Amino acid sequence: MIGQLGHIMVSVADSIMVGQLGTLALAAVALASSVYVVFLVFGIGVAYGITPLVGKSAGKGFIHVQGVLLRHAFWINLLVGIGLFLLMLLMLPVMDYLGQNPAIVPPARSYFVIVASSVVPLMIYLSFKQFAEGLEDTRMAMIISIACNLINIGLNYLLIYGAWGFPEMGIVGAAWATLIARILMMVWIWLYVRRAKKFKIYALRIRFVRFRRKIAYRLLQIGLPSGLQYIFEVGAFSLAAVFAGMISATALAAHQIAINIASVSYMAVTGIGAAATVRVSNQRGKGGKKNLEMTSKSIFTMAFIWMVFCGLIILGFRNVLPEFYSDDPTVIALAKVMLLIVVLFQISDGLQAVALGALRGFTDVRIPTLITFCAYWLITLPLAYGLSQHTTLGAMGIWYALAGGLTLSAVLLLRRYYRLQRAFL
Repeated sequence: MIGQLGHIMVSVADSIMVGQLGTLALAAVALASSVYVVFLVFGIGVAYGITPLVGKSAGKGFIHVQGVLLRHAFWINLLVGIGLFLLMLLMLPVMDYLGQNPAIVPPARSYFVIVASSVVPLMIYLSFKQFAEGLEDTRMAMIISIACNLINIGLNYLLIYGAWGFPEMGIVGAAWATLIARILMMVWIWLYVRRAKKFKIYALRIRFVRFRRKIAYRLLQIGLPSGLQYIFEVGAFSLAAVFAGMISATALAAHQIAINIASVSYMAVTGIGAAATVRVSNQRGKGGKKNLEMTSKSIFTMAFIWMVFCGLIILGFRNVLPEFYSDDPTVIALAKVMLLIVVLFQISDGLQAVALGALRGFTDVRIPTLITFCAYWLITLPLAYGLSQHTTLGAMGIWYALAGGLTLSAVLLLRRYYRLQRAFL
């Protein structure tokens, strides 16, 4: 969970520290982040392709398979990272046509270019991280995540505000801090997996390999639909930010605050989802029917308890949290109301995230991908656009629609998982 939080805490740190520069600066980061995060989560989903395969082969005791999987995943993820970066560059002209405040587009574009380049080292980092997690080694990813996020915060302070003789770079400084932190994450995890004694038996030397079509296909068969699942969900939230920006920069800034806070509990619970992928795939490999049933009860109970806890924290501190991001009273007031909706969908958000992870452990990705597409793109987005642009609800209409989409997704995904579990048992 702490390792997963690392992905979003970069954005949280950027938003809080950039927010001190004013509403327009925060709105610019919100616009850039809403576009960038769609590509980011697709890459994360593709990288997840190796985890259930490593977990299942470990359960069966096939030691020689892991090194082959890692080598293929490394080159696939590197190519995906480069491809995502090039696609993001193509998105730069599109920002002029999203109906946003013209004052925020140039700084958003400057921030976006630098942050976009960080996807390449991040994809390499994820190759080794997801491999290690497939073998139930999650501690080092947690340590790296904490350390590099602290480094990111320190660099933010130096580069955003120009402290200690460093140049004052504003929001561009936050982007450079993110890039540097992710390069450090990449180097650190590579050295760990390469040198740790526990991984010696897997022959993990990275080199150019002749692709085995079957292995590459299996990795992409899980990774690509997983990436699409994240695109359909997170993409809905990103387009919701665009809808908020069509209303005003104030609405976009408030939306960024609410979504940033909601993302913390969500990314943490995806850690339980990642554990579900490993445990479910491992028990399938071992044929452990009783343990699989125990795993199911544990992961969904943990997700429920965690999201209730997060909901209570957000409810109790909703009047305080927005003030960390902005000193604009209008932005703060709107964000406080949005956080009430965040509280309402916490349980649905957590259960659907963990259900996706558990289904990935069954290597079941096609039907869940269809479910997320229908729930978010066929239902949530049209409803969010209609309520926000053509009713008096304004930005709040976006959040009502998001809450409904998350609940529908959770119900359908849980139903799918328990159907597969019954068939296995």
